[in-house]
Amino acid sequence: MSDDAPQVTITHSEEGSKGAYTATMDGKPPAEMTYSRASPTLIIIDHTGVPDELRGTGVGKMLVERAVLDARASGTKIMPLCPFAKAQIAKTPDWHDVLS
Repeated sequence: MSDDAPQVTITHSEEGSKGAYTATMDGKPPAEMTYSRASPTLIIIDHTGVPDELRGTGVGKMLVERAVLDARASGTKIMPLCPFAKAQIAKTPDWHDVLS
């Protein structure tokens, strides 16, 4: 990876039954994926938003991947209602173990 490659920082927040993963890159507007916690072991991804400035960078897929990795680590299942998240998980068989 070169020093010129964009640096992506993904943060996770959860308050009550709502949560979000937010990705920032090079001072551009952030991308965000939101979810609702249906139970201690189930989240429902309901929206992924990527600003025009970040389209084509893979940042949306990075958000879904982070949710998958976190779900695996905590024993949580994912129900992807968001069409983007659903498509990314469907295209990545290695992620199917976290599907609800």
